[in-house]
Amino acid sequence: MTESGGLWGLFFSSFLAATLLPGGSEALLLWLNHQQSYSPALLLLAATLGNTLGGLSSWGIGRWIRYRFPDAGLHKPRQKQAMSWLEKHGSPLLLLSWVPIIGDPLCVAAGWARMPLIHSTLFIALGKGARYALLLWVSSTSG
Repeated sequence: MTESGGLWGLFFSSFLAATLLPGGSEALLLWLNHQQSYSPALLLLAATLGNTLGGLSSWGIGRWIRYRFPDAGLHKPRQKQAMSWLEKHGSPLLLLSWVPIIGDPLCVAAGWARMPLIHSTLFIALGKGARYALLLWVSSTSG
């Protein structure tokens, strides 16, 4: 892999993993960390940035749907559940945006609910960054 190719691959893998598309970036993160070609901090930055931007793309989709189809509403059970959680807990709930199955609907619902971009970005990044940091820490202590 080229010097920056691995980081770009991790960035795009992380981005896609955080969208409504299926995918995972954890295996690539751990493999790149095991190769020791990049510092863990750089890996953490690339994965967190990509995953956060992917989550924000879901937030943007929710915002766009509300703007484009104001009467459509969120009808799927997961979307309704995400909305009720967001109404109860607010934007800090986006710390859970990394959780499989519920993370993407949470981001869409946050956009739909017009949660402020700055708050959404902060909590999405913190949650996703903490998950990647934990993965890197566990992989470095188990080796």
